[in-house]
Amino acid sequence: MEIPFLDLKAPYLELKEEFDAAYQRVMESGWYILGREVKAFEEEFADYCEVKYCVGVGNGLESLHLILRAMEIGTGNEVIVPSHTYIATWLAVSYAGATPVPVEPDINTYNIDPSNIEAAITSKTKAIIVVHLYGQPADMRSINEIAKKYGIKVIEDAAQAHGARYQGRRVGSLGDAAGFSFYPGKNLGAFGDGGAVTTNDANLADRIHLLRNYGSRIKYKNEIQGFNSRLDELQAAFLRVKLTKLDEWNERRRLVAKYYLEALQGIKDLKLPYVSEWAEPVWHLFVVSHPRRYYLEQHLTAAGIGTLIHYPIPPHLSNAYPEIRGKPSKVGSFSITEKISAEILSIPIGNQISEVEAKRVVEILLEDSWQ
Repeated sequence: MEIPFLDLKAPYLELKEEFDAAYQRVMESGWYILGREVKAFEEEFADYCEVKYCVGVGNGLESLHLILRAMEIGTGNEVIVPSHTYIATWLAVSYAGATPVPVEPDINTYNIDPSNIEAAITSKTKAIIVVHLYGQPADMRSINEIAKKYGIKVIEDAAQAHGARYQGRRVGSLGDAAGFSFYPGKNLGAFGDGGAVTTNDANLADRIHLLRNYGSRIKYKNEIQGFNSRLDELQAAFLRVKLTKLDEWNERRRLVAKYYLEALQGIKDLKLPYVSEWAEPVWHLFVVSHPRRYYLEQHLTAAGIGTLIHYPIPPHLSNAYPEIRGKPSKVGSFSITEKISAEILSIPIGNQISEVEAKRVVEILLEDSWQ
């Protein structure tokens, strides 16, 4: 049995009629940029995230970049970021002209550890970007308390956490603003790139509207130096279809995660995901950890089970960031992040994974030959 890591065709087949109708509606409208579909999706997604405003943009990286620009965070400023995250979180800070300042994660949740944040704050610190990694909400109460104490902004990177809750509240509503990605593999994914910003700040939302469209409200009247970062009309129509199914699809992921958590107990040295009592994750990824990761990965691959590593190279060890705060990046700089990156492995947990497939994954993991 071949089990792909993620089946991107399956959601289309499940909702084929609705997607085809959405495509037809957009094509027949004759309006393909910033039209009715984008406006409707923005309203629907804002309501879903329990915020006042949503602004559709080109992708998840640009959602974070535009938030920073709208907050006037740039050259000479520092932004705290998780050391364990996809590099896009750091790149958004760099694009704005500011300096990313990495902070180590909690070894259990893999999210940024609030107890490490204050030591990284300086007079140049203007914001914290909090990543809800793998669909697990970060400890927002602790982080918001620190931010309030020092008068700095809190930005959520919610690219992997569509629909997750922290203490009963949706992610995307827990800071000053949040950036979402609609990359096809996300829990709420388009059939191409896409992103959005959510916020309760009317002035910030207005600024994002300007920045995403060349700094213009009216064509050829440019108020500021903006960018071209607009959610596509066709992708917005597809996202509207998927949004109606998001909670149901997230619940499917939760059931698979629950099964994995129960069935995989007791495997020697295998670390399973940890869920805090205040978290309602949406299981964008199911990430296990093992010191013999290579053998585990090869064992699953040989059995036809797809896996991925999120993420094999920490940003501070990539060629993109040879220096951190003016000092050379090197092995050992962020030891917790490096340990995580060396041992984690993501196993299949998509919206459409079947019970038979999940049982097969467990069966292969329980075999003794790789341990």
